[in-house]
Amino acid sequence: MSELLFRAMGTDFHLHVDADGASARRALAGARDEIDRLESVCSRFRPTSDLSRLNGLRRARVSRDLMAVIQLAIGLRELTEGWFDPAVGAAVLAAGYDRPFDEFPAIVEADDRGTAAGTLSVEPDGEVSLGPGTMLDLGGIAKGYAADVACGLLDRIGPAVVSAGGDIVASRPPISGGPWPVGISTPDGERIVHLNRGAIATSGVDRRRWRTTTGEAHHVVDPTTGHPSATDLLRVTVAAGTGAEADALATALLAAGAERGRDLADRLGIAAIFVTRAGTTTPMGVLA
Repeated sequence: MSELLFRAMGTDFHLHVDADGASARRALAGARDEIDRLESVCSRFRPTSDLSRLNGLRRARVSRDLMAVIQLAIGLRELTEGWFDPAVGAAVLAAGYDRPFDEFPAIVEADDRGTAAGTLSVEPDGEVSLGPGTMLDLGGIAKGYAADVACGLLDRIGPAVVSAGGDIVASRPPISGGPWPVGISTPDGERIVHLNRGAIATSGVDRRRWRTTTGEAHHVVDPTTGHPSATDLLRVTVAAGTGAEADALATALLAAGAERGRDLADRLGIAAIFVTRAGTTTPMGVLA
């Protein structure tokens, strides 16, 4: 088993591939390069990124990678009835999230008026169009997408698992047999989930929080209000076929809140673990 640990996209990536030697080292280095490249495409903190260019131009033909992420995001917005929405960039910015989280000052300037989700469409000519005042924020899907891509590259030489800030993507079981064990923290203690392939992602409001000039904020926006979500959930963990899906679905269920989130998960057949601010844990689907 070979591994590589590094920081990208504002979090820690830990790559594992069930192979050894020079080929494993090359594969790990190549997967890291791909994650770094995708960050240069999808980051809203880099003024030269493809995403920043689109946010500035409002309508543009974008790279293949950015188009792939945007189309996934649009599909997941529709699937979740708008609870996951990449067009909340202006609201995230208004909440004070205008730089990488590890660069935040003690108190952040924020605008508490809120900014509702904007409009986003892919035009027939292949260009991406943003409505007036719309900014895209792909923070709820890009990390999972990058983990998917990296895991696929590593799988060319052996079974692989990628951890992106604790969100897990697995290509297939290790050669030794049996699934990959994944720990999920709950108020009742750590749950161990056995993952053969696919992804598990967690979204929460208990970590990326900050003090602002008007109170306190976090990074999960309610698309219906344009404010940081007043959700009664602390965190949500989702199992899905891909990291991008798990990432976005966890964000959607968290923003929707316990009652609406559980109803949405039930209707869509989403496997999830809901942890409320009151400390109750509700598992659903294969995570039950």
